Amino acid sequence: MKILYVSSEACPFAKSGGLADVAGALPKALRKRMVGCRVVMPLYKSIGEDMRRNMQYLFNITVPVSWRNQYCGVFEAKQDGVIYYLIDNEYYFKRDGLYGHYDDAERFAFFSRAVLEILPHIDYKPDIIHCNDWQTAAIPVYLNAYYRENPLYRNIKTVYTIHNIQYQGKFGMEIAGDVYGFPESAHSVIEFDDCLNLTKGAIQSADAVTTVSPTYSLEILTPYYSYGLDKILNPCRNKLFGIVNGIDYDIYNPETDSLIPAVFSSEDISGKAKCKAALQQELSLNSDENTCIISMVSRLVEHKGFDLVKAAFDDIMGRNVQVVILGTGEYAFENYFTEKAKQYPGRVAVVLKFDEALAHRIYAGSDVFLMPSRSEPCGLSQLIALRYGTIPIVRKTGGLNDTVTDSGDNSGNGFTFGDYNAEELKRAVWRATEGFADNKGWQVLMSRAMKTDNSWKKSAGEYIKLYKSIL
Repeated sequence: MKILYVSSEACPFAKSGGLADVAGALPKALRKRMVGCRVVMPLYKSIGEDMRRNMQYLFNITVPVSWRNQYCGVFEAKQDGVIYYLIDNEYYFKRDGLYGHYDDAERFAFFSRAVLEILPHIDYKPDIIHCNDWQTAAIPVYLNAYYRENPLYRNIKTVYTIHNIQYQGKFGMEIAGDVYGFPESAHSVIEFDDCLNLTKGAIQSADAVTTVSPTYSLEILTPYYSYGLDKILNPCRNKLFGIVNGIDYDIYNPETDSLIPAVFSSEDISGKAKCKAALQQELSLNSDENTCIISMVSRLVEHKGFDLVKAAFDDIMGRNVQVVILGTGEYAFENYFTEKAKQYPGRVAVVLKFDEALAHRIYAGSDVFLMPSRSEPCGLSQLIALRYGTIPIVRKTGGLNDTVTDSGDNSGNGFTFGDYNAEELKRAVWRATEGFADNKGWQVLMSRAMKTDNSWKKSAGEYIKLYKSIL
């Protein structure tokens, strides 16, 4: 079985969010399970020279983009035993940032078409093309519209993964012909609410559709979570599957992590106290091992629950806690929490940037990790927190519901709440801080959290079952 995994970003080459972590880890996990898997992604300007030196130029072809014919160079790189094909076109990809350009529709129309056009030129005929998010959603549509008569493509199946249904690839219908070059026969597939909707096209064209957690696959069948696409998903629910993401245990491993001050394990957690002390010193927090550090590593936006945190913040600070926030986002939240850091010196630290190394130190040095999301397709931060013995507080939605269970029954790995309001959030924080004060019980909870299996091994097995079912 051969999989061609297509993503607009993948670690360690280019990353803007969780998609890159998945695209970097799942193919490696599939390879370990003896499933052939190669990755295709754009060759962005941001990919550094140190990585480019290890790439090999393979060939170049011309790719049709509606009425245009565009240069496409193909480079090959190997990472963790996985072969990556990087699609080169400097007009489209030699830019600052991965997304947010005026012609993103054309850029990813080119990329999607290029993925199919390179197949006759590489020594790899996939059984399944696995597409991710709207940037690659055109591939199942193109495959059915233009390539099925060619014997090379005739039996190729497609899987489409929705990482966040809010981002659907919606454009004016004039884009359908002039930029994407879809034939008239495909318009009934890609049109929705008088717009071109690429996610809708992929849902209807792919052989299977997945989301990144079982709960999220059910949530998006309802109007509240679907951003309008429940009307499309419900008739296709027989091919909709939810498979929870994992994390790369080679990268997130407290026993070997070179980015943290001291290593530790579920059998010997003593190093975590050293990580906590170092974090307090680094962020100018009061040095006190008996104070519970509550952390958030996140975009500071409303759907991540920051409106709840804002509403509850002063009450939370009435407990014996310190708060650490790392990330960037909406100005109103950045400004509010920066002011709170001034109001509570030595107790609140706010770092408004993305810093991967600092994130590792926060995961390792905190006691509690807060994720009160309004919606969360899967979430990776709670999985990382568990790995480092940092107990998550989460709202029961999406992947948070699938990966964190309440410890109130003495068997769970975190603290959960259901309704989206500040009072429920505060009650969950109270329970967590009371649990933290019971040192013996907290040690047991940390050990249980660290033994939770959120590796890609389990999730890769679920993908393999799905691939086999559609072949």
